[in-house]
Amino acid sequence: MLVPISWLREYVNLDMPLEVLVERLTFGGLEVVGVERIGETWDRDTVVVGEVVSVRQHPNADRLVLVTINYGKEQPLEVVTGAPNLKVGDSGQKVVFAMVGARLIDPYADTLRYQTLKKSKIRGVTSEGMVCSEKELGISEEHTGIMILPDDAPVGMPFADYWGDTVLELDLTPNLA
Repeated sequence: MLVPISWLREYVNLDMPLEVLVERLTFGGLEVVGVERIGETWDRDTVVVGEVVSVRQHPNADRLVLVTINYGKEQPLEVVTGAPNLKVGDSGQKVVFAMVGARLIDPYADTLRYQTLKKSKIRGVTSEGMVCSEKELGISEEHTGIMILPDDAPVGMPFADYWGDTVLELDLTPNLA
């Protein structure tokens, strides 16, 4: 059984280190067989919640669009994407925005491989970062489009603070009825 720490906090006050919680749960008959830290690889300075300001057609490519992203700083940035779930004219969607320097999973590699995002020119237009799919973040294997967040996601918040969590994998010990 998988139990997120955030879910436990809705029911009990957890003011102890994770190691103590794991030990107490195990001694109480719920063996903790694994701990997964979702988002521990997401850089807090370069992977943030962003908001789509505008989407317009790429001047040199039919399947690419230019997305202007508000990411909580004074000047929005423009990125190039081929994500099918962003269309010309869209605005207001909350997305995961990775800036130059972010370390993300390479979605096209056969094995787990990380890459550092660099400023690049795609068909003659400079891309200042990227909007991310779940696969690039290591959340799932989904890579057909970018990850769209709920409307209440706070722009500029580090994605690790918004989506990250610690998940305990519990097993019932044989001494429980």
